[in-house]
Amino acid sequence: MARILYFSRDYTTHDRRFLSALADSGHQVYFLQLERRGHTLEDRALPPQIEQVHWAGGQAPFRWRDTPHLLNDLKRVVREQQPDLFHAGPIQTAGLLAALSGFQPLVSMSWGSDLLRDANSNPWYRWATRYTLRHSQVMIGDCEPVRQKAIEFGMPAERIITFPWGVDLAHYTPHGPSRRASNQPEFSGEPFILLSTRAWEPIYGVDVIARAFVKAARQRPQLQLLMLGNGSQAPLLRKIFADGEVLEQVHFPGQVSQGELPQFFRTADLYISASHSDGTSISLLEAMACGRPVLVSDIPGNRPWVETGKQGWLFPDGDSDALAQAILNALENHPLLPGMGQAARKKAEERADWNENFQELLKGYQLALNEQAADSRAASHSA
Repeated sequence: MARILYFSRDYTTHDRRFLSALADSGHQVYFLQLERRGHTLEDRALPPQIEQVHWAGGQAPFRWRDTPHLLNDLKRVVREQQPDLFHAGPIQTAGLLAALSGFQPLVSMSWGSDLLRDANSNPWYRWATRYTLRHSQVMIGDCEPVRQKAIEFGMPAERIITFPWGVDLAHYTPHGPSRRASNQPEFSGEPFILLSTRAWEPIYGVDVIARAFVKAARQRPQLQLLMLGNGSQAPLLRKIFADGEVLEQVHFPGQVSQGELPQFFRTADLYISASHSDGTSISLLEAMACGRPVLVSDIPGNRPWVETGKQGWLFPDGDSDALAQAILNALENHPLLPGMGQAARKKAEERADWNENFQELLKGYQLALNEQAADSRAASHSA
C-alpha cells in the first residue's frame, strides 16, 4: 500500500471518479485542491476513505501571483504527509506546482486541453509544460493525440500511460427511465430531442450549437433542445435563441446530478457536442453507453469513437451551418438512429469500461515507483 497525494485543480465529477476508485484500491489517498471556481462542479462529498488536506489553496480561484505562497505551503504539506507518490494535473497548474515542489516520484496527469490547446498558447505555458513533464516519472493521458503532444514536449514514450477514462457501464445504460417517459409537459407531441451536456464555456462550442439549432428549428418545429449545465456564456446563448425566436423549443434543466444524468441521455434522440478541444470526452462516452447516436465535432479526440454513419456523425469544427444540416439529416434518417445507438453502446462496452480502464492508472503508479527506485539506485552507485 502506497501513500498517494492526489492534487487537482478543482473538485470535479472526474476527480470523484478517480478518488472513488482509488479509495477501493488499498492505497492511502490524500486529496489536495488547488482552487475553488465560481460554480459547483461536483455536489457529492469525497469518498469517506479519502482525507482532504487543508492548505493555503483550494478556497478561491487560482492566481499566478499567489504561486510563491502556494508553493511554500505545498512543500509543507509534502513534509507533513510524507507521500510515496505525487499525482497531479492539469499539467500547467497543479502539475507545475507539484514539479516545482521537488518531490518525486511525480505522476502528472493531462486533462486533454492542457496539452492539446494550452501547451502552445504562449511561451510561459510552453515552458511550464516542458518543466512539468521533464520532472515527471510518468504521465497519464486519455487518448493518442495527448500522448503525441507529450512526446513533442519531451516526455519519453515508454513512460506515458494512455487509457480512456471511461464510464460506469452499469449506471450509464440504455435501460431505465427517461424524462420523456415520465410525461414531462415540455415534451408534448412527437418532438425530436437534441441533448447538450457540456459547460457553457467558449472551448465547448455551445454557441455553435445554439446558432445551428436556430437554423434547423426554423425549418423543423418538432426539434427541441435540452441544454444542461451553466457557464459564462449563458447570456449569449439566451440571446441567440431569443433573437432566433426558438426560445420556447429550448429547455434549461440546469446542473444535473450524476444520479439523474442517464435519464436525460435516454430522453434524447441525438446527443450533440461542438467542443473545439477534447481528449476523450467523458460526456460523449456517457451518451454512447446510454445507447444514444451522437453528432460531434470532427476533432482528434472524437474520431476514434465515431465512425460516420455507424455510431453517428462528425461535422466540421466550428461550422454551425454544417451542424444545422447534420441535425436535419439525422431527423430525416430517424429510423436508422436506434441501430446507431446500439453500435454506440457496443463500442462503449468494448473500450470505455471504467472499472477495467482504471487498472492502467495503478500500472502507471507502479511504473513511477519503479522508475524512482531505479533512479535512487543509480544515484547511490554513482556516489
